[in-house]
Amino acid sequence: MELKRKANNLLFATACLLLLLGLGAFAAVRQAHRPVGGVIVSISNEFNNFFISEREVANLLSRHGEDRLEGADPADVDLKDLEARLKAHSFVKEAQVYRDLAGNLHADVRQNRPIARLVHSDSRQDSYLDADGHRLPLSPLFTARVVPISRLNGQPLSAGFFQDSTGQRYLEFLRYIDEKPFWRAQVAEVFVGANGKLSFTQQVGDQRIEFGFPENISEKFAKLMVFYRQIPPVLGWDTYHRVNVEFKDQIICE
Repeated sequence: MELKRKANNLLFATACLLLLLGLGAFAAVRQAHRPVGGVIVSISNEFNNFFISEREVANLLSRHGEDRLEGADPADVDLKDLEARLKAHSFVKEAQVYRDLAGNLHADVRQNRPIARLVHSDSRQDSYLDADGHRLPLSPLFTARVVPISRLNGQPLSAGFFQDSTGQRYLEFLRYIDEKPFWRAQVAEVFVGANGKLSFTQQVGDQRIEFGFPENISEKFAKLMVFYRQIPPVLGWDTYHRVNVEFKDQIICE
């Protein structure tokens, strides 16, 4: 009797499992043949950047770059191709395209983000630099509040400058500024001297900060913070016009 009851339970569980699998397969087949409904765009905007709009994403998702996807046969929609089309956009860092059970097409986009602006004498030739050292074009939709950087003689830096092992140190310097809210707000403009040493102006204070080579970055900024806390409150912000934090365990003010 006990054996028969176990056998019945097993048969019942198997039948339920087969039913669920059948319903899942039916739903998948039905969804696979359902025309595309709406196109739903979601843009991750964690840094309040607006370099790409929902309309622009929707245009990139059109069939062959022309016809809209609403009402399209799923067989004509290549999700991987659509993802690749989105990722080819300069300001798209990551993209995922998929369909839901209702037949809608979803595009989840994460924006690329600049950390600095490469300055030219003609501002129309300016470009942005992202955290990986790649060039980004200026956008007609949004102007990023990032630190400008150029050579001390006014010559522009190319994005390629930041790609080799030496340039990566300068990129690390820019990333440090970008990741620290205080320094992102305080550093006004960065210059690279002919000898490769860094200096920058400030939003508050007339001092030019001589930083030296991009090494021991956090320690140098810590020394500069010591200057801010101890010198200007006592002597005033205009007492010194040059502050050098290049050398170990020293702050030179003139």
